[in-house]
Amino acid sequence: MNTAQILSDLRAERNRISQAIAALELLESSVTPAMPAPAKAKSGVRRISAAGRKRISEAAKKRWAEARQAKANGARHMSPAARKRIADAMRKRWAVRKKMAKAA
Repeated sequence: MNTAQILSDLRAERNRISQAIAALELLESSVTPAMPAPAKAKSGVRRISAAGRKRISEAAKKRWAEARQAKANGARHMSPAARKRIADAMRKRWAVRKKMAKAA
């Protein structure tokens, strides 16, 4: 291919691109903004319905009532084996202290 042919092809391509740009500019100028831009969503603002708030409140009250009931029933108690282990450990500590007190 010679340079004259290459220049001719490039000019033809330039003309096609210019026509496409002109057509797009014409389209853009004829379109009027009929609708406003969409509003931005509020970030971090969440609303809860009255029914949802009531449901959460009732669930919390139920949880606290169960906790109070468990505390009243002595739900956190030591098993006899655990109580015996702790008592034995304390007796050993007292024996060591008593022995040290006599030695001093």
